[in-house]
Amino acid sequence: MITTYTSYAMISRDLPKSLARVAEKPDVARETEYYLSKIGSIKTLDDFMADTRVYNYALKAHGLEDMAYAKAFIRKVLAEGTDADTDFANKLSDSRYASLVESLNFAAHGAAATSFEKAQKGVVDKFQRQTLEEEAGAENMGVRLALYFERMAPTIKSGMEILADDALSEVMRTTLQLPDEIVGTDLDRQAKYIEEVVDIEDFQDPAKVGKFLERFTAMWELENPSESYDPASLFTSSSSGISTDLLISINNLKLGGK
Repeated sequence: MITTYTSYAMISRDLPKSLARVAEKPDVARETEYYLSKIGSIKTLDDFMADTRVYNYALKAHGLEDMAYAKAFIRKVLAEGTDADTDFANKLSDSRYASLVESLNFAAHGAAATSFEKAQKGVVDKFQRQTLEEEAGAENMGVRLALYFERMAPTIKSGMEILADDALSEVMRTTLQLPDEIVGTDLDRQAKYIEEVVDIEDFQDPAKVGKFLERFTAMWELENPSESYDPASLFTSSSSGISTDLLISINNLKLGGK
């Protein structure tokens, strides 16, 4: 039986080949072709929201596929941008929303937002990577978690950012074997503990990330027999702090439920 680490390493060490294989899958190729054929002609946020296939493609590329139904929420994220600390995306602990704005920054660039490479090839690259991770997770959720952590590691700046993301938090909890007395405490204390036992700056070093994930994959196999683990919840809206669904409910009150 192939181990979690071996499976992860096989994908990670030849990532371009792995991504090329995903890109050639008929369903991926079809949606990518459509996205690239349409995105350049989209000039407004309304245009973007109106094209369901483009909208869904972009959200999946940023790991937000499960939030596609919340159009008023996503509209608010994109309409405000990220230039000010008070902008909606910057208030959310989940960095995926700010990443979506970075790719499609209608607030800052207006009609030119979709003309940049980050809105075209950049989103396609993200979509293919997201699909690769999901495909790996169908076989072994530990591999998906490792690939996700590897991708996100350079963006991690604090223990709180880890706790705000259920998938990153699961990797950290598993790797460090966090005791129940820590997991059950408030988030500030958990974040402080993580920063005491892990040098967050190490996540800027691919070699150190690799060592960290080698330990994670070993601990994952000890903790999670495949027949007893339900992986789905780790890549839905974060359950740390105020949930996204609650934020949507609050926001809908402000927007009149539109």
